[in-house]
Amino acid sequence: MEEINKNLTCNNEETIATEVTPDKMQVWHDFRKNPCDEMRNQLIEKYLHLVKYNAERIWARLPDGVELDDLISAGVFGLMDAISAFDTERGVKFETYCVPRIRGAMLDELRSMDWVPRLVRSKASKMEEARKSLEALLGRAPLPEEMAEKMGVPLEEFHKLQGESTAVSQVSLNKKWYETDSYKDVREIDIVEDKRAEDPTKKIQNRDLMKMVTRGLNRNERLIIILYYYEDMTMKEIGATLDLSESRVSQMHSSIVSRLQTQLTDRRVEFSF
Repeated sequence: MEEINKNLTCNNEETIATEVTPDKMQVWHDFRKNPCDEMRNQLIEKYLHLVKYNAERIWARLPDGVELDDLISAGVFGLMDAISAFDTERGVKFETYCVPRIRGAMLDELRSMDWVPRLVRSKASKMEEARKSLEALLGRAPLPEEMAEKMGVPLEEFHKLQGESTAVSQVSLNKKWYETDSYKDVREIDIVEDKRAEDPTKKIQNRDLMKMVTRGLNRNERLIIILYYYEDMTMKEIGATLDLSESRVSQMHSSIVSRLQTQLTDRRVEFSF
């Protein structure tokens, strides 16, 4: 982000200069006499093309994840500030005066989007340069001690810098992953693994196993197996649910398990591959 801001700030582009027509001058004179919202909106409409032009030029050099509309919105606020502060008596074209304010507002918006402080990003950049230099020299990934020596800092300080620089490598979930033939591109958020999501295959297997295990059991026996093994309920809780004593539930559970073990032993051939 710091490099982008530097390039955008140092880049001397030609601005769109439009001829100051008598009609525009009249609007300015009317606005100075009566600075109402209606007159200001007319001026915004007349110079809105400057905002769109500069926003498109800046946006074209930005990475994925930054919306053009966000830059345009920021540029409109910069245009409004320029309109309020412009002095028609100085003999300067408004286009010349407002463009730096428009671009400045857009750059401020980009800086606000960057969650990494400039100092941290600068240190991360120096660390990456040192890593590349050592990797080219050694033909392998450098060790932390070698990196610390190359950067001229103690090893403890290097580990601290290494921890801070991890924020720089964060990726926007809106980043484009690859383009498709459809109207919607695949973005980072579309491919991030949700580790909390349940595996549908495992869910089906558990369901089939439950059907097989509870086959031939009566209602209370099925409920005991389901509540104990699938709902993680205690014997006491199951007894309260089925209106049975805890000891009775425990006896039924032992009997069911014994019968199931016998059945599985007899059907072992079905599970061999």
